Amino acid sequence: MEKECELYVKDKGKRVRCSACAHRCLIGNKKAGICGIRVNLGGKLFLMNCGRIASMNVDPIEKKPLYHFLPGTKSFSIGTSGCNFRCGFCQNFEISQLKGIIGDEYKIENIFELAIKNKCKSISYTYNEPTIFIEFVHDIAKFSKMRGLKNVLVTNGYETKECIDYISSYVDAMNIDLKSFSEEFYSKNCGAKLKPVLETIKYAHQKRIWIEITTLVVTGENDSEKEMEEIAKFIASIDKNIPWHISRFFPMHKMSDKNATDINFLKKAYTIGKKHLNYVYVGNIDVENPTICPKCGIKIIERYGYSTKSNLRLNVCFNCGEKIAGVWE
Repeated sequence: MEKECELYVKDKGKRVRCSACAHRCLIGNKKAGICGIRVNLGGKLFLMNCGRIASMNVDPIEKKPLYHFLPGTKSFSIGTSGCNFRCGFCQNFEISQLKGIIGDEYKIENIFELAIKNKCKSISYTYNEPTIFIEFVHDIAKFSKMRGLKNVLVTNGYETKECIDYISSYVDAMNIDLKSFSEEFYSKNCGAKLKPVLETIKYAHQKRIWIEITTLVVTGENDSEKEMEEIAKFIASIDKNIPWHISRFFPMHKMSDKNATDINFLKKAYTIGKKHLNYVYVGNIDVENPTICPKCGIKIIERYGYSTKSNLRLNVCFNCGEKIAGVWE
């Protein structure tokens, strides 16, 4: 299903410049951008996978992961094919790195109805990178928000400012991957740059979208205490109430020869994060992950895996009255 993109400008001849993501691909006639999904046809840019859903599930919101956004609720999660990154550790590489378009066709109304039928409080755009099909995201999110559902982007953070402006009225939360604090890491492992991701985090926060940050700690690539300190300090420089999820890597895709992240290192990273941030969590390991009041230290939300029990009272700590940052209803 083709749809003319909105985030692009015409260039010389029949070339177009895509403005959805920070690659800002200059695309010749009958060619695609890096994502393989946004294609120039006769001097107009088209989204080739509009309405084609490659993956669809009902997930706990904690799986995104979002811990301070409607905890304990379900999110109707959809993804398409393609990506603007080339991560060697991608867990969804079967669809994100696919050259081609797959998936069944769904209308916006169908997606909304399925979310309601499954008693979801939100729709999440996830599994592959939602920026590459942002016009489809925009249309679903607008339709759904007008009817009471919230919308979530699970993203690598490569949106342009134009893209964030385009969707900010309809997207309520973003989980943004901050994969490393190294330009070398992004160039080598993702085919991208660090700086645009940092700018997205700053701008999304400025636009009052609720954000949480995830860092997958990849063995031998970004597993240094220095880098964890840099990431924590950067997040804190924006807002120390932004939750940071530090996740364990498991051998995957082109990095199947690497070892899983050392759990002891994840514990060190957690300690580093807590020096700078109010809310730090360790993911992909079988441990309790409570939300702790930054003032009195009591457990506000008990969490084990995707099971949650909230002790919030009017969005404040029931013990000391400290306001707990998040979106709770």
